[in-house]
Amino acid sequence: MRPQAPSSEHLLTLARQVLDIEADALRALSSRLDSGFADAVNMILACTGRVVVSGMGKSGHIGGKIAATLASTGTPAFFMHPGEASHGDLGMIAPNDVVLALSNSGESNEIVSIVPLIKRRGAKLIAMTGNRHSTMAQEADTHLDASVDKEACPLNLAPTASTTAALALGDALAVALLDARGFSADDFARTHPGGTLGRRLLIHVRDVMHTGDALPRIDREASLKTALLEMTQKGLGMTAVVDAAGKVAGVFTDGDLRRALEHALDLQLARVTDLMTSNPKTIRADELAVAAVEKMETLKINGLLVVDADHTLVGALNMHDLLKAGVV
Repeated sequence: MRPQAPSSEHLLTLARQVLDIEADALRALSSRLDSGFADAVNMILACTGRVVVSGMGKSGHIGGKIAATLASTGTPAFFMHPGEASHGDLGMIAPNDVVLALSNSGESNEIVSIVPLIKRRGAKLIAMTGNRHSTMAQEADTHLDASVDKEACPLNLAPTASTTAALALGDALAVALLDARGFSADDFARTHPGGTLGRRLLIHVRDVMHTGDALPRIDREASLKTALLEMTQKGLGMTAVVDAAGKVAGVFTDGDLRRALEHALDLQLARVTDLMTSNPKTIRADELAVAAVEKMETLKINGLLVVDADHTLVGALNMHDLLKAGVV
C-alpha cells in the first residue's frame, strides 16, 4: 500500500522545525566567530594567486557555490574536486594559492590524503570543518569552525544545518573580502555582464539611442505635416525640433498632437513651433541608461532627447528602446 499523504499541518510543522534548527545554527555560528575568520580573510587578501576550494559530497556542492561567489565578488577562485586532485588536478595548485577545504567531519579521506601534498606545494590551507579537533583543522594554517549542534534531518544524519552553516560562513568570507577590496557595484556589474544588474550598470544612453538617419529631427520652420511625416518614418512617437545650429528648440510628440486635435486649429497651416513643447527634458549620452528610465518614470514621459554639453541634439530614445535592451 502507498503511504498515506501527511496532512498540511504536519508538513508545515516539520518545515518550520527545519527552518528553526538551521536559523539557530546560524545564530550560534555568528556568536562563535573568532580570530580564525580574520586570519582567513587576511590570508586570502595577501594571496597573489587564486583561492582553490575543495570538498567532497555535499560539502563539495557548497564549496562550488562558495568558489563562484568569491570569483564574482573580486576574489579569483575555482573549485577542485578532491577525488580528482590525486589523479593530476593537484597541478592546478600553485605555491602562491590558498586552498579552502570543506569537510563537516574534518576527516574526509579524499582531502586528508592530499593535505601534505598541498602544503608541500607551498600553498596555504584554510580548513572549514565541524570539528576543531579533526585532522584537517589541526593541519590547516587557520580553521573556520562551522559546527552545528544537530542536523535539521529528523534522523540527524542528512547534511542540512551543517551545509547551511558552511554556505553562510562562505558568504561571510566573500562579503568580508569584498568590503576589504573596496569592490563596488560597477565591479560587480563587470563580472555579471549578462545579468540584469550588469545591464543596468554597464549600458549607457549612447548604447541604445537613435542617431544619424534614424534620429527624428526637423527644423523649427517646419510645418505640422512635416513633423507628422518625420514621426511616422522614424517610429519614436516624437521628433526633435532644432534651430539652424542643431541645438534643441523643442520636441513634438504624440501627446502634443492629441492636445492639438482638442482645439480648433487649422492643421494644414499650423507650424510645429505653435504646438511643440519648448525646453524639453533631455539627457546626456554618457549617462547610464537606467538614469533615462528613472527620468522617464518620474516625469511620466515615454521618450527623451539626447544632447551634448552645448545642448546640440545627438540622439533620441524611448522606453521601448530601454525595454529591448533589458534595462527595464
